[in-house]
Amino acid sequence: MSTTTENSATSLLRFATAGSVDDGKSTLVGRLLHDSKSVLADQLEAVERASLSRGQEAPDLALLTDGLRAEREQGITIDVAYRYFATPRRRFILADTPGHVQYTRNMVTGASTAELAVVLVDARNGVVEQTRRHAAVAALLRVPHVVLAVNKMDLVEYAEPVFAAIAEEFTAYAASLGVKDVVAVPISALAGDNVVEPSAHMDWYGGPTLLEHLETVPVGTDPSLRPARFPVQYVIRPQSDEHPDYRGYAGQLASGVLRVGDRVTVLPSGHTTTVAGIDALGRETDLAWAPQSVTVRLADDIDISRGDLIAAGPAPVPTKDIEATVSHLNERPLRAGDKVLLKHTTRTVRALVKEISYRIDIDTLEQRSGAEGLGVNDLGHVVLRTAEPLALDGYSENRRTGSFLLIDPADGTTLTAGMAGEAFDTVRTDTPDVPEEEDWV
Repeated sequence: MSTTTENSATSLLRFATAGSVDDGKSTLVGRLLHDSKSVLADQLEAVERASLSRGQEAPDLALLTDGLRAEREQGITIDVAYRYFATPRRRFILADTPGHVQYTRNMVTGASTAELAVVLVDARNGVVEQTRRHAAVAALLRVPHVVLAVNKMDLVEYAEPVFAAIAEEFTAYAASLGVKDVVAVPISALAGDNVVEPSAHMDWYGGPTLLEHLETVPVGTDPSLRPARFPVQYVIRPQSDEHPDYRGYAGQLASGVLRVGDRVTVLPSGHTTTVAGIDALGRETDLAWAPQSVTVRLADDIDISRGDLIAAGPAPVPTKDIEATVSHLNERPLRAGDKVLLKHTTRTVRALVKEISYRIDIDTLEQRSGAEGLGVNDLGHVVLRTAEPLALDGYSENRRTGSFLLIDPADGTTLTAGMAGEAFDTVRTDTPDVPEEEDWV
């Protein structure tokens, strides 16, 4: 089967924006919403009133996205803001992420489900440390498409050499991270150049406007190209007079296509059976594809509960030993010996942090070993030992079933986002084992 990868009003693009403080990201998002006519009249009136009260003659479009009082007072983005808008060609879910270094963890949240990342750069400053950090996070999260938006071209007199130098430097850095698709667009968010409408000041640029690229970039992949993965969320056993023997497994397909008659493996038990039926929206169907939510019926009665994984095609091997690249999200450091909960799809198990292998230097991508722990916003590599086997795919192969969260068992706070495997195709050096703690795992 094929998916909706054509440019139509029914296609959906999830994308995230990122940029350093004062690069004009909120203004860009506001301009994008305003010029694409995605702003309601009362919203625009409120922005105009707020702008006048601050002594500004023209509406400050950044106020369309900076919703928190602290954001408006400081002129920065703090939290991830989601915006929904549409054009005749495509629907969009935009995750507007903060630019300040202390909120890098918020970009991880916003970009984790994105198919495209817009990285904003001030034309006067060029590629800076935070630009490289954002590119590294996009590469780490395997975001398929990256757009470099070189903003404030009006402040460098729309000079082509300035744009070309920044685009060359960023593209080379992104390539070193394994990012294959980078498109650079020169813009002025304040003046509206090349955001929605082509610029009259940059006739040397022959590429698409930002919105045109967002409308035409390929989205989605053919689900049949990936093995089916179905995490069980709920077991349905009505045991009623109408359905005395009904046993269904409800959940959302994480990847792939599942058909009636497919041979499947239930993990972590390893039992095999076939798909006897699929129910979707109260009706039987012959097949389902990601990310549909369905109920699956199997030919054999197998002990299956929430957190088990029904897999078709090449199945991951369940293991208790996990090596992963992680982004630490919490103010509390992550250290070797910490006892945590690991949440993978619908399954949550106890785990032990056996080792902090190394911390990744975002500037140089060097692996700095000997770290006592990972602090907030740090990227690194860890070794975990779980109390029960988990069936993880490599994150580079499957973003849904290759990702997990580490949670504080004391209060349920999210500590760390994890991605099974290595970052940026690097090779890990051997390190000594850490003794297990039997009372935990």
